[in-house]
Amino acid sequence: MMSKSENETAANDTLLTMGKAWMKQFEDAGLYPLGLMHTGWFDKVAEINAEVANFIADRIREDAKTQGELLKCKSAEELQKVQMTFLEKTYAQYTLETGKLIKMGMEMMPVVDGQTKHTPV
Repeated sequence: MMSKSENETAANDTLLTMGKAWMKQFEDAGLYPLGLMHTGWFDKVAEINAEVANFIADRIREDAKTQGELLKCKSAEELQKVQMTFLEKTYAQYTLETGKLIKMGMEMMPVVDGQTKHTPV
């Protein structure tokens, strides 16, 4: 029976092997090796993370605001109006945020010369 540290070592070796194979696919596709990515790429990852965190915080504030508005409703019509306003605004915010995140993600993609063989996994 393998000890815990032997199991961890085996798992780490498997992950390392998988990671190397993935990087090889990337390179075979004509993209530069991940090891050569400059700090700008990591800065973009941090920007995306900050964008998502800010969006979630804004959505939580909006949800709490709507909850307060719902509690003040005196009729079914008022309730329906608050709900519809909430849904319309939420849809617009998610649509806008999705566009932002797609644009930010595309800015992270390496520029290739069209000589790629296939898209890496």
